[in-house]
Amino acid sequence: MSRGRLKVLALVVALFLATLVVRNHYTNHYVRNLNAKSSLVTAKTNDLLAEIKTNAPSYEIPPKDAYLDSVWKAIPGYNGLAVDVDASYRKMKAKGKFDKSKLVFKEVSPKIHLKDLPPSPVYKGNPEKPMVAFTINVAWGNEYIPRMLEVLKKHNAKATFFLEGRWVKNNPTVAQLIIAADQEVGNHSYTHPDMARLGSQQIRNEIVETNSVILATTDHKVEWFAPPSGSYRDEVVKIASSLGLKTIMWTADTIDWQKPPREVIINRVMKKAENGTIVLMHPTKPTADALDELITRIETSGRKVVNISTLLDEKRYDTIKKVENK
Repeated sequence: MSRGRLKVLALVVALFLATLVVRNHYTNHYVRNLNAKSSLVTAKTNDLLAEIKTNAPSYEIPPKDAYLDSVWKAIPGYNGLAVDVDASYRKMKAKGKFDKSKLVFKEVSPKIHLKDLPPSPVYKGNPEKPMVAFTINVAWGNEYIPRMLEVLKKHNAKATFFLEGRWVKNNPTVAQLIIAADQEVGNHSYTHPDMARLGSQQIRNEIVETNSVILATTDHKVEWFAPPSGSYRDEVVKIASSLGLKTIMWTADTIDWQKPPREVIINRVMKKAENGTIVLMHPTKPTADALDELITRIETSGRKVVNISTLLDEKRYDTIKKVENK
């Protein structure tokens, strides 16, 4: 038999056998079972995905836009929470049933940010963010700064040290010590003047010179400005903004420069220690004495002590707690 006829015969036999396999009762039963199982898996997948999508809105938190308050001026925005349906499904698919503890969330940014608002001072953070920011204005009090840094480190807490430019020039080592302690620094003018009474060029000079000396001394570029004694007019805020700095005020004042007993400082702060509170301090003995208990009590209230950058950003701190309590 020729090679060509052998190939034709082999093809015919193969087709015959294939037909037998396809028409075989057991094969048909196996295929039907496969299709049934596949349909069942698909149905369960669709049901679980549908249930996650249906339940998602009840666990989600809408973001909060930044806004201007008639009393507190610029209030930063705060991220919301949305359910990541695909990631949540991957965590639940092994058991094939809805489990709220396995929901996966992603943060959702607000539409209006702090940077979108017209130049305005900031007196507090978003009222839904469980954080309190410490600001420490420095133009004197060198002897208390190392101890304050130690207490902050003990609690893994952060603060923003607003440095007077002239002080930085005269005390570069202490300024560098603050940075080495992983604390934030800001601009507190150069000569501690009444900024509200200065001319436009003087305002600019005070801010620019301080930025320059801080950068040269600590290799850090600042983004926050705290006017001495909280004195400013709208032009001061606008000039600071044109130089890339937000103007920071406070919610709670320790008035520690009057050297009150530590208990007085603690009471003054705790009366106003709410979500978003900004606390004004100076490196004084009573503040250094009160700092440890102050941080402990704030943390016990469920809030974290942070610097200005962390307080004013839109990231959530309490994602897990918020979800579990819903």
